[in-house]
Amino acid sequence: MTWLERWARDPVLVGVALLLSVFGVAMIYSAGVLTVPNPVTEGAWRRQLLWLAVSIGVFTGVSRIRPGWIEWVSIPAYLSAVVLLAATLVVGVGAGTAEGVGRWIQIGGIRFQPSEFAKIAGILGLARLLAARDGAPQSLKELIAPSLLIAVPLVLVVLQPDLGTALAFVGILFAGLFWAGTPALLLLLLASPGLALILSFDTRVWSAYFVALAIFLYLFRYRLYLTESFAVVVGNLVAGTVALPLWSSMAEYQRNRLLVFLDPSMDPRGAGWNLIQSQVAIGSGGFLGKGFTEGTQKRLDFLPEQHTDFIFSVVGEELGFLGVFVALALFSILLLRVVRGAERSGDPFAGLVLFGIFGAWLVHIFVNVGMTIGLVPITGIPLPFLSYGGTFLLTCWTLTALAVRLAEE
Repeated sequence: MTWLERWARDPVLVGVALLLSVFGVAMIYSAGVLTVPNPVTEGAWRRQLLWLAVSIGVFTGVSRIRPGWIEWVSIPAYLSAVVLLAATLVVGVGAGTAEGVGRWIQIGGIRFQPSEFAKIAGILGLARLLAARDGAPQSLKELIAPSLLIAVPLVLVVLQPDLGTALAFVGILFAGLFWAGTPALLLLLLASPGLALILSFDTRVWSAYFVALAIFLYLFRYRLYLTESFAVVVGNLVAGTVALPLWSSMAEYQRNRLLVFLDPSMDPRGAGWNLIQSQVAIGSGGFLGKGFTEGTQKRLDFLPEQHTDFIFSVVGEELGFLGVFVALALFSILLLRVVRGAERSGDPFAGLVLFGIFGAWLVHIFVNVGMTIGLVPITGIPLPFLSYGGTFLLTCWTLTALAVRLAEE
């Protein structure tokens, strides 16, 4: 089948993906229009346009693969992704504005980011594992295997370090478990150590949370095994205990990002600069924006990573509320089409893959947009189809191809 024939299988999903990609190329072009040219952003739109052409070619190829082959290749793909992620810790290199971290592997003149491939492999591997079950997980014990499957690449990504991409794996795990029919109670208990880790910044808050958790476990004692309740308590205690050592082990810039999230004014010319400039840019856009390529915060190069992580700030400044509304509307349609594909799919594996894609994209969109307006701490996570990045764009279109192909089943 040609690319246009695959388009016809789900013209809304593919059309929205293409609109977002072209929109992204335009905004990346605008991000490079500066008062004083920056070699990092100058010409980035041409490279992104080339990657878009490559991505559409890959979309055409992947969307022709038989669903049975996709399911078969899930385990080899997962194992290969883990090996590549481990390799980045040894031979990884930096790129662009992230020269100091080893997130890429370079072979000859080709440089790619294994964590992007790992997201695809993680979705496929988790779907294969959960689809092989006779029924929905009904105990915490049954969540160990899928959690470990996602935990391995997640930990390897954190060690790069790349906390933003690691969050996408969390979204993949919970989306997959939810679609597999896991009770909400189990999902809540699985997430509780993470919540304990966040709340441990204040002893009184964490203590109140732990008392509430104990009461919750007592009330639901008839629906849980004693060993499960014990495991939840231990997990939350461990999370609270390791919080301080974990904080001490974080890089200074990572700690500063969390601190300025609570109070950007504490270091307006340092760690708080990114968030303040992003909020100023989006707020100054008004209803219609300052005009394409005319954003002053962007032109003066005040916006950080304005062609990658903060591309949404450029949209807000230059196209205003209207441009932001259109972008978010397109993302909403994209997500709804993927969910609809999962709903109409009659194959458990296909449905799990589609909802895993939904989970990954939802995390990317929520965290990226949220960090630009101060809703969540700043972390390096791109916006699907819009942000600059060849490997990331290729990943987005590969996931689109999988969504189109598997929704047919």
